[in-house]
Amino acid sequence: MSWQNFHPQWGLVLGSGLGGFSERMEVEVRVPYAEIPGLPQSRVAGHAGEFVFGKIGGVPIVAARGRVHLYEGRSAAEVTAHVRWMAERGIRRLVLTNAAGTCNAQFPPGSWMLLGDHLNLTGTSPLLGGAHFFDMSEVYSKHLRAHFSSAAKSRGMTLHEGVYAGLLGPQYETPAEIRMLQKLGADAVGMSTVLEAIQARAFGLEVVGFSCLTNWAAGLNAAPLAHSEVMETGARAAAVLADLLERAIPAV
Repeated sequence: MSWQNFHPQWGLVLGSGLGGFSERMEVEVRVPYAEIPGLPQSRVAGHAGEFVFGKIGGVPIVAARGRVHLYEGRSAAEVTAHVRWMAERGIRRLVLTNAAGTCNAQFPPGSWMLLGDHLNLTGTSPLLGGAHFFDMSEVYSKHLRAHFSSAAKSRGMTLHEGVYAGLLGPQYETPAEIRMLQKLGADAVGMSTVLEAIQARAFGLEVVGFSCLTNWAAGLNAAPLAHSEVMETGARAAAVLADLLERAIPAV
């Protein structure tokens, strides 16, 4: 089957260590980013760089395995190119996932956080270049948040809800920066997602976001931060979210 003849209803962006979710799908076709003109490719471990077209519970989905980041020297437009491409394929709902450090003592590593809101601290926007005054009062769909929260509760899955702070990177935050973020209301911190969510809302897509809390943020634990830890924890926790998505998406 050619991807041009596939009409997905949902899009998924799979973050660090979470690409294995695509194995849960009834895969019909895979399309490497390299085969799509103008679509940038990530050089970061854990980001495969392909679209996977298939179904979950009979629902047609396209999953983006991997993303590019601002810290790779990319522009805001480049890091959201995959969102625009999926929107052009006709998706109406978008699931964003990421690996994040937890700033909230009540949200331990290894658990998942549903994004209720975000802080865009990247210093940029994919909407630069015009008077694109889109409302951001409800970036993450209240309807979808309630649906996934209820589904998680019915399965006995712990799903926190909080505020995600998106920063530029690539260095991890200092303890002083984490204390600042806590005072700003952040529960988790990472280097992706916020620009994708902004771009998706500009297209009128319903958005829901999930953070895999892979480690304590700087200053909350004596251990140094490492990307390998992010990958390992993400891989272990991925099955939990995959199980939730597999059962909850068809029920929306």
